[in-house]
This record gives sequence, structure tokens and C-alpha cells, in this order.
Amino acid sequence: MTNTIDCGSYPHDIPRSNRRLSHFRLTGDAGQGLIELALTLPLLILILLGGAEFARFGWASIETANAARAGAQYGAQTNITASDDAGMQTAALNDGINLTGLAATSSHSCACSTAPTAQVACLNALPGCASPAIVLEYVQVNTSSTIHPLYHWPGLPATFTPNGSAIMQVAQP
Repeated sequence: MTNTIDCGSYPHDIPRSNRRLSHFRLTGDAGQGLIELALTLPLLILILLGGAEFARFGWASIETANAARAGAQYGAQTNITASDDAGMQTAALNDGINLTGLAATSSHSCACSTAPTAQVACLNALPGCASPAIVLEYVQVNTSSTIHPLYHWPGLPATFTPNGSAIMQVAQP
């Protein structure tokens, strides 16, 4: 007499289609990946859009600062271009042509080389500087632009305003 124990059906006795079905019934993870995707996808999209908005603002800030530098470079060429405020503003606006709402202001000032922090009037700068000092002429261009986000984020302003500023010494003749 042989002792046999009936353990039920062996896996090789169960047809393949029923084996898969019984595996899903036993583990209970059918559709779990879809639920996890549905829960995390809005967060991933929010991070992606936030990164894109942040990159747009960074790009606009760099372009606004570059426009100010272009205007100052134009003005720093000679004494004549240093007094051409309209030319400096035009150079800045032409450099930032891809920016919306770009505005530029320019100015120039003079100082003595012995006291560069004390400003003097540019027209009467030479007599105002004690010898052997020379007159140092500076140009300054300030720019600002307006950025409208692609999406309005609650708690953030509707527009951002990056600013740029550049100061350069005028080349001496």
C-alpha cells in the first residue's frame, strides 16, 4: 500500500490561460501601475510646466541684461556716441528684439580719475579735475521687459519684469 497525499492540482495540470488568471487573482495587482500613473502624472506635468516657465523667465532675464550691455557698448565707443542717448536706446532695443515690452533708458556721467566716485559735469569736467587727473566718462543703460507666463499659477503674479543694467567707461581718444 502506498501512501499518497492529494495536494490538489499541480501547475502543469492547469491549462495556461487558467494559470495566468489564477496568478492575477492571487497577487491582486492588476491595474496597479495604471492607478499609480494616474496619481503621479499630474505632478509630473506640473513639474514639467513649472520648469518650462522658469526657463522662459531665465532666458528673458539674460536677454534683458544683454540688451543693456549692447546699448552700453554702443555708447562706450567714443565721446560722441556717449552723448547719443537715442542711439544707445536704439542699440539696446535692437538687441532685445525677441522680448516683449522691452524698454531702455540711458545716461552718461563724468568723473575725475583722482576721485572716480565724485561725479562732475561732463561739459566742464576738464577744469574741474586737478592736474594730472584725466576725465573719465561713463555710460549707463538700464533695460526692463515684461514676461507673461504661459499659465497663470495661483499665488504668483500675472507678469514678471526682469531688469538689466550695464555701466561702461567710454574709450579715451
